[in-house]
Amino acid sequence: MNVIRFLILGLGAVIGASCSAAGDGGALAGHRHRVLVSSDIGGTDPDDFQSMVHLLLYADVLDLEGLISSPFGPGRKEHILQVIDVYERDYPNLRTYSEKYPTPAALRAMTKLGETEVAPYAGVRRSTEGSQWLVQCARRPEPRPLHILVWGGIEDLAQALHDAPDILPKLRVYFIGGPNKKWCPDAYHYIATHHPKLSIIEANATYRGWFVGGNQTGDWGNTAFVGKHVAGKGAMGNFFATQLGGTIKMGDTPSVGWLLKGTPADPTQPGWGGRFVRAWDRPHAVFRRLTTKDDRIEHFGILELIVPLGAGAPAKPEARMVIENQTLIGHVDSEGAVRFRFSPKDAKAYRYTLRSNVPSLDGKTGEITAVAPSAMAKSKPSERFPHWWTDDPAPEAAEGVHIGARTVSQWRKDFLRDFAERMLRCVSPASGRSAPHPVPR
Repeated sequence: MNVIRFLILGLGAVIGASCSAAGDGGALAGHRHRVLVSSDIGGTDPDDFQSMVHLLLYADVLDLEGLISSPFGPGRKEHILQVIDVYERDYPNLRTYSEKYPTPAALRAMTKLGETEVAPYAGVRRSTEGSQWLVQCARRPEPRPLHILVWGGIEDLAQALHDAPDILPKLRVYFIGGPNKKWCPDAYHYIATHHPKLSIIEANATYRGWFVGGNQTGDWGNTAFVGKHVAGKGAMGNFFATQLGGTIKMGDTPSVGWLLKGTPADPTQPGWGGRFVRAWDRPHAVFRRLTTKDDRIEHFGILELIVPLGAGAPAKPEARMVIENQTLIGHVDSEGAVRFRFSPKDAKAYRYTLRSNVPSLDGKTGEITAVAPSAMAKSKPSERFPHWWTDDPAPEAAEGVHIGARTVSQWRKDFLRDFAERMLRCVSPASGRSAPHPVPR
């Protein structure tokens, strides 16, 4: 018996050491963080449904203040409400574990519709219900900072900062960039240009460690884990399992993991949401001509193409850049040129074609080669961006081509084990407590 007890205590010490190594300033250690999420759920990437289920499962240890729909494409506020409807079915069991789980009614009240279009060249367009709510939350007389988790477009954050720059010191942003940044280069560029002192983590590739790399043997595999530990675990588990063929992606969840286990006040420290380095000057390459494959830009950077309209332009010139699956609307400036911004999410060559009612531009083509940042980039942190953090480009922090991803994937068993245990709350009430009747909507 003493041997068994020793082994159990030893295992607990190992697990405890692992969690401690990931930092103890997170919500699971009792630190309640204020949180507002901006999501493109229901838009171009269905993994936000999975991340929203995970978020609500941990809603008892976070102070949720806002859920904003910020889609690219068809997603809308109704898709957040769809997940809240599922949460409501499990809520009677969940609240037997903690009275701090927000009511479905409270969640619906904080759900807002944000911007549904990509920002124009200026980076901002108009205030939205979502951006106004962000400002309202940030201005509350509350000493704790407000953590903004951006899972989709960054337009509502840009608009909020434009309308109320006084809120900047209160904000702590975790931006799932990469593919999302690709769709909102103008809003991103507005923030980098006008609000460089914002406290922000720009996770362009680190987030991939949630589903790439780490221990994926047996039940820890992306599909096997869902089949054994999520499917059949209440309404939320069943809903989760219907997304992406029952395979884990949860690409936005590292922003939540960052608050659950880690040291949110210090991005250089390890945690479930990754470990980051001070950002170097944000890559921004400007070309006043059509580019060729010999031209270079750091991937995840901002390419700005400025092309003269030339003679014979109509009174109302229009132009679009077609590049991969994007059609970028050109901005005609006062100097007789059309401008485009593009953010490459992969290190590779891109080819583009211009479509325009300007004869000298229509059908013109060009190329640009995106390259990975140097591993030494982090040795030159930018003075202009004192609170801007990004992926660690060191080879030892990467999972294949995904820089920084190993700083998340190393915790895979820890965060998935905790997730599996939490899913059981949806199945039955806490020991010794019966589930109350559902709360009327």
